[in-house]
Amino acid sequence: MDASVSGLAQVNGVVLAYPNEQLTAEALRQRACAELLRQAAIRAGLLAEDDPLPLGGAMTESASAAIERLLDRELHLPEPTEEALRRHHAAQRGRYAVGERVLMRHILFAVTPGVDVNALRQRAEACLLDVRCATPDSQDRFATAARSTSNCPSGAEGGNLGWLTSRECAPELAGEIFGKPEIGVLPRLVHSRFGLHVVEVLAREPGVEPPFEAVKSAVAQALRQQAFATALRQYLQLLAAGATLVGVDLDAATSPLVQ
Repeated sequence: MDASVSGLAQVNGVVLAYPNEQLTAEALRQRACAELLRQAAIRAGLLAEDDPLPLGGAMTESASAAIERLLDRELHLPEPTEEALRRHHAAQRGRYAVGERVLMRHILFAVTPGVDVNALRQRAEACLLDVRCATPDSQDRFATAARSTSNCPSGAEGGNLGWLTSRECAPELAGEIFGKPEIGVLPRLVHSRFGLHVVEVLAREPGVEPPFEAVKSAVAQALRQQAFATALRQYLQLLAAGATLVGVDLDAATSPLVQ
């Protein structure tokens, strides 16, 4: 190995990030996954071996197109059955409600380049425990913590976000908050692309639940997306199992790709 790149995160000898780049662990994993797919596309004859390496994590258009063709070929995704659609809809009726609104506030612990994610999580968990221990007659600990701790501008307002619909939230937040009966401080941290959230639901306005036939296509798309995510994750694990990884933590799978 070239001494100049020794100790840098790599996939099969391809450097993922240089010292002047400060990446979160998640961003580094994303680059590693993209590089695994790029190299697989080359081995499959879908991408020229001399195609330029990613620069700052950005691939060439030809590499992106080759990866799409690779996934179309390798990920075999069956169409969801009528039974599966109805079962999913019955279990997730609230998710497809129209007009549901939630009055909420949050405390954001932002994941930024170079941040110690473990230390950040510990701070977020300590904050969650503190606000959950507050009694109704005590000072509003949530608002106080939001003003002093939150990395969101809403912290100045005690974390208040007002009334929101699912479309006004990041998908990760919406999935944890909408279509559920919970009121009060959620007993878990909510993860999103922005970081870790301590969330309190102050009130809910239920929406109207359309009949199955009215949302069937949306249900089908949700199940297709789930199947794609599962298959892609397993395919990446298989690629990782056969790769030489340095400085990046990826799970290596021994199970076959979803059929």
